[in-house]
Amino acid sequence: MELQGKTALVTGAGKGIGRETVRLLAERGASVIALSRTPSDLVSLAKETGCRTFAVDLADIAAARAAVRKVGPCDFLINCAGINVLESFLDMSDAGYDAVLGTNLRAALVVAQEFARARIAAGGGGAIVNVTSVAAHRGFPDHTAYAASKAGLEGATRVMARELGPHGIRVNAIAPAITLTELAARAWSDPAKSAPMMARTPVGRFCEVRDVAEAILMLLGNGAAMMTGAVVPVDGGFLAC
Repeated sequence: MELQGKTALVTGAGKGIGRETVRLLAERGASVIALSRTPSDLVSLAKETGCRTFAVDLADIAAARAAVRKVGPCDFLINCAGINVLESFLDMSDAGYDAVLGTNLRAALVVAQEFARARIAAGGGGAIVNVTSVAAHRGFPDHTAYAASKAGLEGATRVMARELGPHGIRVNAIAPAITLTELAARAWSDPAKSAPMMARTPVGRFCEVRDVAEAILMLLGNGAAMMTGAVVPVDGGFLAC
């Protein structure tokens, strides 16, 4: 009931964690605005949940700013948009680095900045949840740019929490382990890579998108009123091992 009458902006809403978060928010009574770069994903999501949609490539900073400004003030922001380019450190390309950092870090900061400016102008309050990764805490091969982007977003989360706290805006991050999305399937389809990860996961399974979406909503709720600047692992105990 605490989400009734609230408005949430979700980036990366077309697939994976973002899409499941939109579904869960709608189920719990929130009005949702979904951002994705794939129009067909947004069409099906709007039919399923009744959300408002905006098709935008968040790597285009001018377009990202314009989209958030058009949306106007919201109560919550969930930064789910993310990509990965699997390259070893020695083979990392300029294009891959720019693409991953541009979407996973720069775009998230720009969207959060515009969200926060609108919230403050509307009187403050609200919450931001940034979706990061356990890759920010462990060194996975072929994930250099991805790990850098997620670690950077966690650092920025702490700064935002300090600066936006006086305006009543809480800022936290969720750090999932392997979550069964299309992106993860490409990165972890090789049993030689996935088996050691499963062996280090005490609960004995990888995350489902619903697991992560539920954690995101927990951080938005009144029960998390004193949580800000936190990075919350959703990893089945992976980081404990």
